[in-house]
Amino acid sequence: MINVCIVEDEAEQAKLLKNYISKYGNDHGEQFSIAYLPDGIDLVDDYNGQFDIILLDIQMRHMDGMAAAEKIRQIDPDVIIIFITSTVQYAVQGYAVDALGYVLKPVPYTQFEQLFVKATQRVQAKQKHVYIKVSVEDKQLKLDCESINYIESQRNNVILHCNDQDYVTAGPLKRFEEMLSDHGFSKCHNAYVVNLSSVEAVQKEEVLLTSGETLPISRAKKKEFMAALTEDIL
Repeated sequence: MINVCIVEDEAEQAKLLKNYISKYGNDHGEQFSIAYLPDGIDLVDDYNGQFDIILLDIQMRHMDGMAAAEKIRQIDPDVIIIFITSTVQYAVQGYAVDALGYVLKPVPYTQFEQLFVKATQRVQAKQKHVYIKVSVEDKQLKLDCESINYIESQRNNVILHCNDQDYVTAGPLKRFEEMLSDHGFSKCHNAYVVNLSSVEAVQKEEVLLTSGETLPISRAKKKEFMAALTEDIL
């Protein structure tokens, strides 16, 4: 199931796009869940990474599509954005928010279909990844588990050490251990849950990560951790 949101202030245009998505689903054997919002501000207010594809009108009354896309990108770097616009002048701006493309109104089905093929292919590739949602300060972030090297417990919080940066969110560590145990993560110490694909080696009482960092491995956790690491390699 692919989750699509149409953000369009013209009801007839929104209906047309919904019909196009239904036709595409029938022609290509895909299933879609379709949501509709009449303005960019409605999208931004309740967004928490729930959509795979957003069809976004540019010119709307309260918040235009470009402003909405900029805010969405701060939360979700992966959602696919396709702009629906009446003029090509906005096309270049789309690159700033990593839009897949744009379609000019009136929207022809052939152009819509070409872009939607690319969009659904990206979604299918992305769905092979596992994501978790975490609250960081006042934002909801969607993190690809592959980007997390390890998770550290620190008092009432946990620190997610990722490829790009570290994120601090509310604990406990046990919640993340349970959430990720089936996705290649294992606990090497009461204070650390490790992405097994980030492990370079285990040396005596330490886990050496591919980043060059070392983490302690406790005697109580070593046997279970080594078993998980062996299974992950195999």
